[in-house]
Amino acid sequence: MQQKLLDWFAVHQRVLPWRFNRTPYRVWISEIMLQQTRVDTVIPYYERWMAAFPTLESLADASEQDVLKLWEGLGYYSRARSLLKTAQVIAGNPDKTFPSDPKNLEKLPGIGHYTAGAIASIAFNQPIAALDGNIRRVYARIFDLDWPVGDRQSESKFWQLAAEQIADQTEPGAYHEALMDLGAVICLPDNPQCARCPITEDCLALQHGTTAARPVVLPKPVIPHYQVTAAVIQDGNKKVLLAQRPEKGLLASLWEFPGGKQENGESLEECLEREIQEELAVQVIIRAPFGTYRHAYTHFKVTLHAFLCEIGAQIPQARAAQALEWVEISALADYPMGKIDRQIAKRIQEEINGKNPDELS
Repeated sequence: MQQKLLDWFAVHQRVLPWRFNRTPYRVWISEIMLQQTRVDTVIPYYERWMAAFPTLESLADASEQDVLKLWEGLGYYSRARSLLKTAQVIAGNPDKTFPSDPKNLEKLPGIGHYTAGAIASIAFNQPIAALDGNIRRVYARIFDLDWPVGDRQSESKFWQLAAEQIADQTEPGAYHEALMDLGAVICLPDNPQCARCPITEDCLALQHGTTAARPVVLPKPVIPHYQVTAAVIQDGNKKVLLAQRPEKGLLASLWEFPGGKQENGESLEECLEREIQEELAVQVIIRAPFGTYRHAYTHFKVTLHAFLCEIGAQIPQARAAQALEWVEISALADYPMGKIDRQIAKRIQEEINGKNPDELS
């Protein structure tokens, strides 16, 4: 089975930028970017990243704000900060070399069990197990496993199986990438392309008619949905007020339009007035709605209601933020933001260019 998979991969592997000029640094960046993100989304980010930070040393010398700006849109911003920290740790070592031992890799910021195995096998050709969503699904079908994905005991079994499968591989990196590609283009979650699969003769789920039931997925819990407000505070027609989020927590160190979560019994306007008073120590004057924006995070969803506002001659204070800054509208693109705040910023810039706010998304 393994040889058939490798033979198929040699002919049909996807052409991906991180598979050229392969170095531990390039493999590491790709693996971090690909976590919970589609390949098609990652490719332009990866290419821009390598243009800006072609080496580990160039990343180590970068500022956090430059790194966050380049990462903007990929989400999970703690990963970008961990990339910077890890680059600084390695660059600060006497030999400045990327560790190949998975145990040492896991000691670095942002590198977990899977990423350590992927780097060790793909970058250093070591027979170390790696188990991502694609590989897990392929194994569940090949061996017709009824182990629920996400269950702690099941995960232990999956990792043991992965270690057994890779133990005698002479091409562990290619084998892992072959499994990933198979899961990405043929062994799909829905409507798998079994007729095109190179290992159908070895697939127990196909033989048993259980392909659609593998892997076993536990029901997802209902996640909360919050109503949130944000103030686009204007200083004339050229500047708006941005707040930099705290150094730790969700969207750490990114810039945002100040506001917060609606409490029970509050109108949206009352929520915004309270939040601005708590965060900036000023009384906000709400002028007009400025759009509704939706986004789903890992553990919750938000619907954000933005409003055009003024604060007159009052001087805002950074009670909850690292910093406050009056930003020229033409310079908003220079400040790293989360997805919703970027949408608001783009709408502000488009309106300044003469478009009708009602026509903007």
